[in-house]
Amino acid sequence: MFGQPRFAAMNALINDVFESERVVVVAHRGSGGGSVAVNTALAVRAALLQGAAMVELDVTASADGEFYCFHDGYEAESLGIDTNLQTLSAAEIDKLSYLWMDRPGRTARVEHLLPLLKGFADTRALFNIDRSWWRWPNLLKALDGLYMAHQLLLKCPAWEDAALQRLRQFDVKFPFVPICATPDDVYKVVNDPKLNTVGVELITNTRQHPWFSASVVQEFHALGVFVFVNTVTLTTGIPLFGGLDDELAVASSPEEAYGPVLGLGVDAIQTDWPAIVRDYRDAWLPTGGRRVATG
Repeated sequence: MFGQPRFAAMNALINDVFESERVVVVAHRGSGGGSVAVNTALAVRAALLQGAAMVELDVTASADGEFYCFHDGYEAESLGIDTNLQTLSAAEIDKLSYLWMDRPGRTARVEHLLPLLKGFADTRALFNIDRSWWRWPNLLKALDGLYMAHQLLLKCPAWEDAALQRLRQFDVKFPFVPICATPDDVYKVVNDPKLNTVGVELITNTRQHPWFSASVVQEFHALGVFVFVNTVTLTTGIPLFGGLDDELAVASSPEEAYGPVLGLGVDAIQTDWPAIVRDYRDAWLPTGGRRVATG
């Protein structure tokens, strides 16, 4: 069971999903393509259809405090404007649309966060809420109003002390996944009685790192948390997990990229290609069996 026993009720769905999936596929911003933009309800639905059990969503906010699903900094390429959404009012944002995504009778708008999430309430869909921790003073209250905290996994770096303190002080104990660059980052939060830490996201730009040891992953399991790694290929070129990423999977083979990750015993992989990870995972984890390489 992941998470501390005191939070078992809050974490019941998460544990059920992880048990049934064995390795959870996490779709980065949903699955965009064709007429579907990322960070939208359609992208979430597409990701779920492609085997994701969890979807990562980015959070931004308008100048007047409305929450949106959007990774700020991508306005020019996505919306054709050179202005950061955080400087615009909600009324101004609501007039924007994604480039090349509009269709007759359907404008592809930047979507409000809360209605998007509410559309998946009382389902088995899990959400990894990213790029939000500096907004937690207001966002935690807003998310609490959805009554779906058991589906929402909040994320922030383990070294963001101010954000951690806000989470400790909030009455509702949202499931929490700290981003960790060192073992000390993990130990700092994993047994904190005021944090509902259910998993840890391990990041490194090199394979010469403690994360590349199955015994370390086993140690974290013994501490009661799942292990989450990110194989998304960033446009910055900075590796998130030692260069084992989606681009390597596409350019070379899924086995070269995802095989070593699964071999470590991780519990969740975040990807831009959920169907590819799903298919490789299913070949690697035969029904009822243990982790067995297929090639």
